[in-house]
Amino acid sequence: MPTVRVRDWTKERIEAIRDAESHSSHDSVIKSLLKDRRLARQVELAGETTAEPAAPPTAEATESAVSGLTVLDELDRPENGVLFLWCPNCENEIAHVTVSSPISVDAFEIECQQCLTQLDQHALVAIDLSYPIEERLVDGTLVDDLRACVIDYWDRTLREASTATVAASEGGENERTVDAAVDRLVWRIDRYAREFGWEWPTDVPIVAFEVDGTYVDTRTDERFAVVERLSNNRTDVDSYRIRRFPADDDTGSAPGTDRTDDDRGRVETIDPGTVAELVLERAVRRVA
Repeated sequence: MPTVRVRDWTKERIEAIRDAESHSSHDSVIKSLLKDRRLARQVELAGETTAEPAAPPTAEATESAVSGLTVLDELDRPENGVLFLWCPNCENEIAHVTVSSPISVDAFEIECQQCLTQLDQHALVAIDLSYPIEERLVDGTLVDDLRACVIDYWDRTLREASTATVAASEGGENERTVDAAVDRLVWRIDRYAREFGWEWPTDVPIVAFEVDGTYVDTRTDERFAVVERLSNNRTDVDSYRIRRFPADDDTGSAPGTDRTDDDRGRVETIDPGTVAELVLERAVRRVA
């Protein structure tokens, strides 16, 4: 059975707990930490029965889609200060790090030695000690959880970025700085989505376009197919040639090659600015 590997720079912390509490092994320390965490949660739940009603969750308090998994960018209080960083692309453990809470990650990059993807804080997944990693490795569902965690984070983060852009434009302060940061975020997520090559779920708005993909704008019910990528930008999203179909044209999901150009939809070009806008609006979805 696979085991959680602890590298040199995390051993000191675990060994200190082992010596102080007379544990027999590293596994015993980890089990004790997990038990303490479960007891703490039970106390919290018991306290909730008499506490005042909690305020609605804020963006900062939003939980990950998968308990125990958090994209590094939004991690602020890691369990017991130990982080296990994983690549969501190839299901590879990249590093173990020990940190102090709270933490704030403005920039972090590391290369996955297995798939050679350059990963930053918007793609790395931190796994804490509460996650049943051995069980997930055995049953083969770890990769699904990693993807679900990242897809959920990208969707929420782009929604928040869209809100920040609107707020900056209305306030008139730091608008250029906010726009530049949002543009870079859209580009980085676009790059990851294309590099990972995941089959994007139809119930989540897209974060990137794929050639030969067919999409629907849920605001208008218009469908369009991506015909060709027209650029290969290094610091911005690309432009595309698309074929757009009216909302009442049910052939838009599979345009036949025997149709004339007029019948097969209106061909047009969408530039990087339009692509970024469509992604940020969170209204375009993939057609199954």
